Amino acid sequence: MTVEEQLANGEVRYIDRRDGGVKAEAIYGEWPLRWVYGNPLGRLAQWLLIRRWIVSAWYGRRMDTVKSSLRIRPFIERYGLDEGEFAEPVDEYNTFNQFFYRKLKPSARPVDAADDSVVFPADGRHLAIADITGETDFFVKGRSFDLARFLGDAGLAKRYEGGSMLLSRLCPVDYHRFHFPCAGEAGIPRFINGWLYSVNPIALVTRPSIFWENKRVVTPVESPALGQVQFIEIGATMVGSIRQTYMPGEAVAKGAEKGYFAFGGSSVALLFEKGRVEFDADLLENTANGLETYACVGERMGQALGQA
Repeated sequence: MTVEEQLANGEVRYIDRRDGGVKAEAIYGEWPLRWVYGNPLGRLAQWLLIRRWIVSAWYGRRMDTVKSSLRIRPFIERYGLDEGEFAEPVDEYNTFNQFFYRKLKPSARPVDAADDSVVFPADGRHLAIADITGETDFFVKGRSFDLARFLGDAGLAKRYEGGSMLLSRLCPVDYHRFHFPCAGEAGIPRFINGWLYSVNPIALVTRPSIFWENKRVVTPVESPALGQVQFIEIGATMVGSIRQTYMPGEAVAKGAEKGYFAFGGSSVALLFEKGRVEFDADLLENTANGLETYACVGERMGQALGQA
């Protein structure tokens, strides 16, 4: 079943890698999303106001108030979050945003130790595309992925022709720190300004170009095994900000923290040069079937192939 067909049936489905089951996503703010992207008045509101940074900045400030901390306990209970994973007791979070970009105990997200493994950069729902420039059905049949616009650099895009991409979609209920998929040296992040559309499939099937229209941060990571990897954070509606916590120019370990998103759903993309990575078979199969795969940061998502 395609993503469009799933949404027509009123659901977004994914494969949960933990048990292999097909599950329906509990979509945070589902009704407003469907109104904004499916109703003519909603689309007008989106165009005039919702996609603009000022709306997300306003909401982000609300999540930084002490009063917002009253939302934490109901949120945990509604979405069944495991408090045992949190690095701090729940009462230590003074605002909803502090809770939202919380750290986890290292034992909660072990990093795959195999020398040749490449790991997921974030908790979330993932799509693996073996040849991004050969992709002709990006969320909508007949839609190609615009790599040059996505990277904001036509010359850099040529380097990744025939390359592979992992898209990791973080929902508001997910852990919102992102991590390096491999060891290497991380460069200086480059900001590309843009809009703040939602990255939920409800929005993407109406406008797949969201990925190269939204605000983005692009960081090169030089890896001995993978060559140059591009790590891209993609902003979205109600994302207060994209914050970096690593030090550019220093060596980073596989699984080390790179940064975090303040409140809102968002996405991370990894772009690999041609012939540098081999995604695990289940990721490719699920993606071909129109299904995202839920997995956690630090888990293996493929292997490095060495020199291209």
